[in-house]
This record gives sequence, C-alpha cells and structure tokens, in this order.
Amino acid sequence: MRVIVHDLGEQYNALLKNKCDELICADGKYAPCQGCFGCWTKTPEKCFIKDMLREACRVIGNADELILITQNCYGAYSPAVKNILDRSIGLSTPLSTYRAKQMHHTLRYGKHELLSVIAYGDITEAEKATFELMVQRNAVNFGFIKSKFHWSDDIEKLEEIL
Repeated sequence: MRVIVHDLGEQYNALLKNKCDELICADGKYAPCQGCFGCWTKTPEKCFIKDMLREACRVIGNADELILITQNCYGAYSPAVKNILDRSIGLSTPLSTYRAKQMHHTLRYGKHELLSVIAYGDITEAEKATFELMVQRNAVNFGFIKSKFHWSDDIEKLEEIL
C-alpha cells in the first residue's frame, strides 16, 4: 500500500489521490500529540483524540511505501507534517529491540519497503545534509528498509518525482 502525507494544501489532493492508496493532508487542523502514550498502551494504535488522525497509526503502519511531501523548515519537516508523525507513535510498541545495531522500539506492523521524503522551498546545502540524515534515521526508526530524499525548488515538478 502506498501512503502519501503532504502539506501542499487541498488543491493538490486530486492530483496526489491518483498516485496512492491513502492520502493524508497535513493542513495543520489536527490536534497535536498530548504525549499520553495511550496509543502505545491503553488503546494500541488508536489515538484518544477524536479527529482525522485517530487512525493514522494504522494507515501509516500498513504502508509498504510512505511518501512525505513537506516544506523545508530549517532542514526538517514542516510543523504540520511533524504533527502527523508525532501522532503516529503507535507504529511501535513500548518494548525494545535492536535494528541496524541500535536500540529501537519494536515495530507493531513489521518492516516496510520505502520511506520517500520530498522537500520543497528554499534550502541550503547544510539543511539538505541535515534533512537527508534525518530521513535515513527516521527510516530505520519506523522500520523502512530503504529511504530516499528528494528536494525540489519547483513544486510544479512534483509529478516527475512521484
């Protein structure tokens, strides 16, 4: 299953919906993670906040390929995309294991194929390096076998990247 999370705005939903099985628009209208860890322990995989991200863990957890399209914010995800990643902490369990010779939380859904991140907007070389390293580390942490980082100064070229 291919899942796309993006912060481009609703005008891109029609274009992106044809490129994936599930689409999450990071429009900034979702509540932030409360840090209660209920999605880990009380109601695994389900957030207690009753909004569109309540089932985000299941959607993202079932993705073979996860594509994050985000505006560059100092070499990191936009706040709206970061909010969705924070709300999907239930992808893992509180238990620990070793992956890539490091301690990580045990995956609730097992391994996934590819994490792709497409960043757009102004970006410096240092921010590109930071972003690329963060994507590699996030891939290991989320259980993705491979990761790719793309940067585009022209979001209109998005179809070529996808």
